[in-house]
Amino acid sequence: MADNLIKIAYLYEDLMNTYGDSGDVKIVSHLLKKDGYDTQVDNISLGDEFNADDYDFVFFGGGQDFEQTVVAKDLPRHKDTLEKYVNSGNPMLCICGGYQLMGDYYKTNSGVTIKGLGIFPLHTVFKSDKRMIGDTKYMTEWGEVQAFENHSGQTYFDNTDRLHTFGDMIEGYGNNPQDKKEGLRYRNFIGSYSHGPLLKNVNIANAIVKMIIARHNDRLNQATSNEVAE
Repeated sequence: MADNLIKIAYLYEDLMNTYGDSGDVKIVSHLLKKDGYDTQVDNISLGDEFNADDYDFVFFGGGQDFEQTVVAKDLPRHKDTLEKYVNSGNPMLCICGGYQLMGDYYKTNSGVTIKGLGIFPLHTVFKSDKRMIGDTKYMTEWGEVQAFENHSGQTYFDNTDRLHTFGDMIEGYGNNPQDKKEGLRYRNFIGSYSHGPLLKNVNIANAIVKMIIARHNDRLNQATSNEVAE
């Protein structure tokens, strides 16, 4: 394992990449290179093998209903490795559709229910009479975020004791019009409706980069320990 190589997994980049979500991965890679790290981005798509333990950061972008339906059929293969990765406190960022698919289900406009991974107790319902689109502004533990949202899916937490929101809305809608909350924060997992991309907000980008470097160092130390044990 190279000491300065950061490994990034981009889930379904060919299907889940709306409104410039790939920019989040590019920004992370740029900041890591400024800190002296090389980056390897692996695009994990339909049928590909994937073990989250091999990575320092996992990214999952947004997509339209059709693409989400396709991805949802392939995604369950990765539930165990992603659930272990997230619950171990490792960094993952999910935007819009990727965020929705980490929950229990997404009900489409036609009434079809797309089953999610069920890693988090939340669900999303498409409501055609309320398109949530426009610039957003909200406050997080790392300061203010300005971004862009465009979704009709409204996300609701089913266990508010376990889950915490990513931010408090100042302008825009976020998860849904009623709660005035944006996204999900669970350990080092962030789910968000923010396109633009989100990580043009350097305060958030820097926070995630710190998580990634810490994860990389832990993985490096583990690899060293395994070599010594052998």
